[in-house]
Formats: sequence, C-alpha cells, structure tokens
Amino acid sequence: MDAIFNRRSIRRYKKQAVENDKIEKLLRAAMQAPSAANQQPWEFIVVQNKGGLERLAGISAYSKMVADAPLAIVLLGNEERMRLQVHWEQDMAAATQNILLEAVHLGLGGVWLGVAPMQDRMELISDLYGLKSKLRPFCVIPIGYPEEGQDHKFVDRYDPDRVHYEIY
Repeated sequence: MDAIFNRRSIRRYKKQAVENDKIEKLLRAAMQAPSAANQQPWEFIVVQNKGGLERLAGISAYSKMVADAPLAIVLLGNEERMRLQVHWEQDMAAATQNILLEAVHLGLGGVWLGVAPMQDRMELISDLYGLKSKLRPFCVIPIGYPEEGQDHKFVDRYDPDRVHYEIY
C-alpha cells in the first residue's frame, strides 16, 4: 500500500537509463489491470530515443518534461479488441495507474500526460507514429529515476466531508 499513498507526479529525472527488466515490469503491471469484459485493449510504444522523446514533448504545453526523461510509454487502445467500446478509456486508465504504482515500487517516478479524448493530441501521436486508425492514443507517461527534491512522500488527501454513507 505504500506505493498508493506515496505516489506523486514526478516531472524531473536523473540522467540515468531505466533498465530493461524494469521496463518489462512496468508493462507487466499495466497488463494486469482490470478490463471490461476482459477485452484488454492495450498496446504500448516504449520510447527511449532522444529524438523520439523530444517529439513527444511537443504534444501539449504540459508535456515538456518528456524531452528530459530517459523513457516514455505511449498507451494505445486497439479497437479490434474493444468489445465494449464505451469502456476502453476506463481499461486504459487502470493500466496507466498500474504503471505509475509499479514505477514507485521500482524506485522510479512518472507523470500521467493525458491525450484522449483530445482529438488534436490523439491525431498528433497517430501522425508521429504512423498509427493505423484502429489504434487510439490514450496517454503518455514519461518515466525515470526522480531527480533530487522529486520525492515520493505521503501527503494526506483524505477529506471526510467528501464521504457519504447511504445518502448524499
């Protein structure tokens, strides 16, 4: 449970590559996510090339940190696996959260950069990777070893005023 309570969005990374075995663990965690009707619509693009990271940094005004990350994972939903089209984003969100939690467990940090449902961002990533129309870009997660001062630490966000029992 420490990973859940300590996870924070990490936007600055050390100049240290993420080991291949850790990348695989991140992807395995993603694929363990719950999925509507077990459709598992996910596909992943692992980006480590500096040029590729710099291109991804241009998807929005909030994605500049991707250029300085040693790794980014682009999450895609594959329409051919979507038996329940309306739930694909929920499936992808669960996979994204699993990656972020596993990153904490592995001593890494990352931040969730939203892409879907913003059509301009989805089209930018589709064009960048020459994606077929059946693949829907969902998000980008830059990942790396947190730079000093970018710590995973507990911040109590519990607010009992937001909890309602039986009635609102």
